[in-house]
Amino acid sequence: MIMRTKKMFLGGLALSMALYPGLSNAEGKISIAQQFGIGYLILDVVRDQQLIEKHGKQQGLDIKVEWASISGATAMNEALLAGALDVVSAGVPPMLTMWDRTKGKQNVKAVAALGSLPNYLLSNNPAVKTIKDFGPKDRIAVPAAGVGFQSRTLQIETARIFGKDDFKRFDNISVSLAHPDATAALIAGGSEINAHFSSAPFYYQALASNKDVHKVISSYEILGGPATFNVLYTTQKFHDENPKTYKAFYVALLEASQFIKANKDKAADTFIRVQKSKLDPQLVRKIVEDPENDFTISPHRTFVYADELHKLGVLKNKASSWKDYFFEEAYAQPGS
Repeated sequence: MIMRTKKMFLGGLALSMALYPGLSNAEGKISIAQQFGIGYLILDVVRDQQLIEKHGKQQGLDIKVEWASISGATAMNEALLAGALDVVSAGVPPMLTMWDRTKGKQNVKAVAALGSLPNYLLSNNPAVKTIKDFGPKDRIAVPAAGVGFQSRTLQIETARIFGKDDFKRFDNISVSLAHPDATAALIAGGSEINAHFSSAPFYYQALASNKDVHKVISSYEILGGPATFNVLYTTQKFHDENPKTYKAFYVALLEASQFIKANKDKAADTFIRVQKSKLDPQLVRKIVEDPENDFTISPHRTFVYADELHKLGVLKNKASSWKDYFFEEAYAQPGS
């Protein structure tokens, strides 16, 4: 089941919950929401191969899996807290914000990473070589200005260069714009948007389409190496009340990540088929095969976000390690 509007999805789930109290927390059912793009390849494989159902049956459980597509962390988080979704996905900073705000209440934590993939801060302004070169006339496109993955990553680097008190320096020149629109503006040139903090496949397209577009810095450079982009997260209630379903889900994620590593061509085909992508298949294969992109469920450098965002006052709660905001099943894998 794919619901592409928040209103339709929440309305339908609210009706179901009213008619069947407790339905959303019944063992043997899971509703999962993902956003769009190659960063969700692990979920595409899980869905395509029905891996949750497979691992449920191995435990003697028939699991009903519902899939939703929702754009944006805000809608994801509202649906999760409303009980309309069991598991949602977004960047590491939005997940940490949920962990921070629900600590001692719903106790939202991460289930697993969805891969370490870089984001590139691009510009078509030849005068901009480093972030120090951005001026008041520049405009940086990000999906969620000031609060999303890209903005939080930029804030960490800004604090390092300009000091903690000035970490929001570039919020004033940031513009909320969806990746496709920002990419089109950057490639075309001539608009106020002359920079874009971009994820795959968009930075591949921009760099290949306009010789003036260049990388200023990547999230990997800011965080000190390969780092998790997106994560899955849920509430303590769902985790504790659905042990078999949760286990089947986690093992399915692990199997999907292993499949991608061993079958990159097939994984690329899966993405195109499941997301009905119109991207050039050769580009998709290039992205899946790029050594910078690691489709793993192990968290990488998430604690950099937790630590730095706490120092900046974005997070009130201080984590002692990545295990504070991941459920214990993830401890079986290496993490940071």
